[in-house]
Amino acid sequence: MARDIFISYSQPDRDCAFELVSRLEGQGIECWIAPRDIAPSADWAAEIMDAISAARAMILVFSANSNQSPQVRREVERAVHKQLSILPFRIEDVLPSKSLEFFLSTQHWMDAFPPPREPHYARLCAYLKTQLADTTRLTSEAQRAAESGLQPILAGSAGAATGVHVFDSAQLQHIERELAGYIGPVARHLVKTAALHCAAVDDLVGRLAGELDSDSERREFTQRCQAVPPPARR
Repeated sequence: MARDIFISYSQPDRDCAFELVSRLEGQGIECWIAPRDIAPSADWAAEIMDAISAARAMILVFSANSNQSPQVRREVERAVHKQLSILPFRIEDVLPSKSLEFFLSTQHWMDAFPPPREPHYARLCAYLKTQLADTTRLTSEAQRAAESGLQPILAGSAGAATGVHVFDSAQLQHIERELAGYIGPVARHLVKTAALHCAAVDDLVGRLAGELDSDSERREFTQRCQAVPPPARR
């Protein structure tokens, strides 16, 4: 059964993760969490991968434990591959390891410390209810944009969504190819995420250039993207 939110956590943080699920589901937000939602005879890995693919967002209960967990890293990698929105819910004042930072550097974070956690749970519930409602409201608009041959990007920031901004698919594909030449397949995720916050191609290119390590690479990437094809006429 598809659920709105996939909960990723490390076993030592189990109590916090299930407490969080209780608060979210009490507000009508459906969650998927292991092992509760894995059938006894099911393939554990397959169930987790399917749940991530079906979810609308992932909440990562982030701590020193999850920071070092290979299982959590695999779940985050899968979520990025599926272009799933990830919200790290940071229950300890810990910086992400290099392997997780690679995937989480463009994500919005929510701090859930110091205790008590109840106010943080309430804030997360309010945020998710707004985001899920906005996504539902905008889905039909995005579908109409897709039917016109353009790629829809839901515009907005970590706050409320503001509407649908449409980038031409050829433009985005060109930018993605150029960025992938520097950082590999994760470019697809970064382009999609950055486009949520940009109103024009120049803004998008400038934001993505910041993902590169050196000034020379940033200049070269920007120049290459200046050859972006013009938007297709409707």
